Amino acid sequence: MPFGAAEGRSNASTAPQKILEDLAALERPRKHYHWYYSTREADDNMRNAPHSLHAFLRAYYHHKSADWKQNRPFRLKAWSADELAKLPTYYVMDLDKGMAETVAAEMPSASEIAACEWLTEGELSVYSAEFARTGFQGGLQWYRCRTAGTPNADLELFSGRTIDVPSCFIAGASDWGVYQKPGDFEQMQTTACTRMLGCHLVPGAGHWCSKNSPGR
Repeated sequence: MPFGAAEGRSNASTAPQKILEDLAALERPRKHYHWYYSTREADDNMRNAPHSLHAFLRAYYHHKSADWKQNRPFRLKAWSADELAKLPTYYVMDLDKGMAETVAAEMPSASEIAACEWLTEGELSVYSAEFARTGFQGGLQWYRCRTAGTPNADLELFSGRTIDVPSCFIAGASDWGVYQKPGDFEQMQTTACTRMLGCHLVPGAGHWCSKNSPGR
């Protein structure tokens, strides 16, 4: 889930640098995945993952799903290094690792892969073949624009505006993205959206939700 508009306006320049320095200074040095995905090496790290692109995607999807039982999100107290370090490593990574190395440690077992009905090996092969063809850079450009603050001036035109059309929010109950930026989840419901008709966290779902596929 993208960071909130207010955070986006203030954190694209000086504020993120403080967070990055604080994360790197932790006893277990860390970094935020938004800034990692903004680097030139991120695409190559994932596209040419040591154990194959297919294996990388299997581990990545598993790590962010409800099948990874450690995904038990809770509200963070503040936008601080100590609090952000409570996030799983696919969001707040070890400083010396790329995403391929980060998720490799959480590769599901052969039996877990065979039992995964929401993403079969055949289905995953479609994704791995396409990403092998295109790479990830097209999607990663969003992070480069985001962390560089490129769209901030345009976004500031909407400062103070609310979303007044009927709105609904759906996410997985096991998705840490809901709480990644402290306060945004609550602000969305109470301030940003004036006609919030529903807010649903789907049990048995992680970062990727579907109507009939537990575990995502």
